[in-house]
Amino acid sequence: MPEEDPTTDYIMVATGTGIAPYRGFVRRLFVEDTPAASAYKGQAWLFLGVANSDALLYDDEWQEAKEKYPDNFRLDYALSREQENKSGGKMYIQDKVEEYADEVFTKLNNGAHIYFCGLKGMMPGIQGMLKGVAESKGLDYDEWLKGLKKSKQWHVEVY
Repeated sequence: MPEEDPTTDYIMVATGTGIAPYRGFVRRLFVEDTPAASAYKGQAWLFLGVANSDALLYDDEWQEAKEKYPDNFRLDYALSREQENKSGGKMYIQDKVEEYADEVFTKLNNGAHIYFCGLKGMMPGIQGMLKGVAESKGLDYDEWLKGLKKSKQWHVEVY
């Protein structure tokens, strides 16, 4: 993850075990005594999608980071078997990100980096949601995405 600018915001989107890389990153920024932790002034925003609250991995660590660094660490869960989306269906990761679409787009337009880790099956839903939001804002989705990739703000590690 980039460290050139310690004010860079990070938007991290994970499903299930895709949370593992973010655990290390959050620990590096908010738990360990590292140069990155000392310098970081941006906001790291984690979205985690799982079936239910029993499947929340490392919740105690996320809650501790949120408590100690409320301005720098943000956390949102999508619990597909416990929450409903705005249409009354299951709350999937794309639905939770969409709830904050304006803020996510503003952060990305201001240089934030967005990361996706987890099952590759989440990407069609994520991309469909982002395309719909982009179009509602009068943006050409393909050009917008191309710009994020060109500026190295778009990172996908799915399996």
